[in-house]
Amino acid sequence: MKFKKILAVVAAMSFAVAAFAGCGGGAGTSSSSSGSGSAPKTLKVGSSIDFAPFEFQDESQKEYQGFDMDLIRAIAKEMGSEAEIQNLGFDGLIPALQGKQVDVVISGMTINDDRKQNVLFSDPYYDSGLTMVVREDEQSIQKFQDLKGKKVAVQIGTTSAEEVKKIEGVEVKELNTPADCFMELKAGGVDAVVNDRPVNDYYIQKTGATGVKALPEKLTAEQYGIAIGKDNTELQQKINDALKKLHENGEYDKIFAKWFGEQKK
Repeated sequence: MKFKKILAVVAAMSFAVAAFAGCGGGAGTSSSSSGSGSAPKTLKVGSSIDFAPFEFQDESQKEYQGFDMDLIRAIAKEMGSEAEIQNLGFDGLIPALQGKQVDVVISGMTINDDRKQNVLFSDPYYDSGLTMVVREDEQSIQKFQDLKGKKVAVQIGTTSAEEVKKIEGVEVKELNTPADCFMELKAGGVDAVVNDRPVNDYYIQKTGATGVKALPEKLTAEQYGIAIGKDNTELQQKINDALKKLHENGEYDKIFAKWFGEQKK
């Protein structure tokens, strides 16, 4: 896959991505409301800006960068709104949505039954899956079944954490960001890292990482969705309508190609 327009951040990352301060405006009362006839002029968006290439901060750019960021701005524009993005911790995203601090959440969030109990989801906008990264000289780990008795780093609050905990005999180390997980792997603190495939590929290919390798097996197949307040079916429909329009007019494909290369039809 080709990730375009991100070479400027490659050297700076080097597996040492810092926790970024939010620059999208302070949290406030949600500007959308169920039952109103039009979309909010400002769409308040929550995201955890530490999940490249979906959302990250390039210090040379004023706005947050990534596939999710481009997509939600395009969706907001299609709705006649403007996206105001707030940087929140991943485990605080759904509470912020429930507390009406934000209208929607887009943050590489997997659609699953547990989350559906608390939020509505848009139609899926990205197909993903969990893969594993190990050190280059690692021979004893070839598949997920080889993780028994091993230490594995995952990002806290993610489906990676949930799924790896299901594997018998694995010691799970939950860390704040994917970058933290990779640093722990390179330092020898864990034997493997489990993350969403595009995140693993990004860190290996675009940060010029050495001494590590990605394994081809997928632990799960997942779909990402935009989370919306449980009672806001009207906004859910507007998001879905806008997403459908972006697929129809080719804008979605342009955004996808910018970050991942051309889609295979």
